[in-house]
Amino acid sequence: MSTPRAITIALLAMGGEGGGVLSDWLVDLAEHNGFLAQATSVPGVAQRTGATVYYLELFPRESVPAGAQPVLALGPVPGELDVVIASELMEAGRALQRGLVSPERTTFIVSTHRVYSMTERTAMGDGRVDADKLLEGAQAAAARFIGTDFSALAEKSAGPIAPALFGALAASGALQFTRAQFEEAIRRGGVGVKASLQAFAAGHDAALAPPAPQPVPSAAPLGPRLQALAQRIAAEFPSAAHDTLRHGVLRLADYQDAGYAARYLDLLRPLHDTGDVLLDTARHLALWMSYEDAIRVADLKTRRTRFERVAGEVRLGGTQLLQINEFMHPRVEEIADILPERLGRWLLGTGWARGTLGRFTRSGRVIRTSSLRGYLQLYAIASLRALRPRSLRYAVEHERIAAWLAEVRRLATFHPALALEVARSQRLVKGYGDTHARGWRNFQRLMGALPRLEDDPAGAQRLGELARAALADESGQALERMLAPALN
Repeated sequence: MSTPRAITIALLAMGGEGGGVLSDWLVDLAEHNGFLAQATSVPGVAQRTGATVYYLELFPRESVPAGAQPVLALGPVPGELDVVIASELMEAGRALQRGLVSPERTTFIVSTHRVYSMTERTAMGDGRVDADKLLEGAQAAAARFIGTDFSALAEKSAGPIAPALFGALAASGALQFTRAQFEEAIRRGGVGVKASLQAFAAGHDAALAPPAPQPVPSAAPLGPRLQALAQRIAAEFPSAAHDTLRHGVLRLADYQDAGYAARYLDLLRPLHDTGDVLLDTARHLALWMSYEDAIRVADLKTRRTRFERVAGEVRLGGTQLLQINEFMHPRVEEIADILPERLGRWLLGTGWARGTLGRFTRSGRVIRTSSLRGYLQLYAIASLRALRPRSLRYAVEHERIAAWLAEVRRLATFHPALALEVARSQRLVKGYGDTHARGWRNFQRLMGALPRLEDDPAGAQRLGELARAALADESGQALERMLAPALN
């Protein structure tokens, strides 16, 4: 006779996603249907919003001799898991890293949406984990893989993600219980039953559905107001660059106006036949021309779409009131940036004026944009957009942009690989305040190295390495160490 063994289940979830509720449902499901159950949880680190591993073992009660008790483990053992459930794609990566998923026995249920980790968010460059590679690894590692955006399904059903994952587990057949038995466990929980059952049904149906084909990205739509620019893109630039340019035009028309987007195309026109140099310059120029200032921040914080997004994220009910508090801490420099150029330079260069204003900016302020007073304060700042082309920051940024583009154009004629790296170096210049100042200093140092790299056949490679060093180390020490040999 075969020796009975426990069914082993690991749940990896973040705080607020209902991992504990899902664990309780599984215990209830097992105990009401002829199993003994044991559940433990191991809290994770705060950088993942309280990521926790819940571990359960279910043992058939009928297999336990009279007067005996099975010995159940307190934690998961790599390679010994029947079911692993990950509430988010990075949690799936954690399961793979710990060896919890095996191709011989594990049913792997994964929500494919992303909640970026702290290290991904604070990286000076693009610190995001490659989601496609992570999915490929998850599919290859499991005996059976079920993956979709269960978070989006739960939101559409006005329920949390936990019951959607519970529904996917029911549909997987990894446990011998019926759908009705799963649903009864939710009902016995007695909290949010209606919404949970809706999310359960959505997750159950999604797990049974065949994999949906990947959508083909469509071209960025340009409305009637931007049709003249769409025609310019089609007539003046190669087809390979059309989609990038359309996205750039959309971004800059939203940031400022159609005339500003037209200037974007004017600046790129001399690069129309430079291939990859045009593509990368177009992308980075759109980012640079839409630099963040107080006007942009205020504009984004007062948009209807933002209020709707926040209401959706907190699941605002019809009888509930929503309050949104913004923490604002503008420095004197950021105030000067949005003033007319001459006035801004005077403020920064006049000690008594700068000191007087500085006394009012030493501590931050909390502005409630969900109140009329707070909303109107930010709306007034956002309304300065029409005056932005006369501002100090506009003059400074466009002077810098002109110098950068001149280098790209010059190098594209005799060293296109180096021109491409110069275009990509713009990624160092981003954000505002200290982040922007630090990035600009690093960018200047890279541009200072150009004269010695132009005659070097490996100059493009060396400039790329310098840029990656600047992005990898906020202190700038890694860039310091690399600059000396790069300039010799």
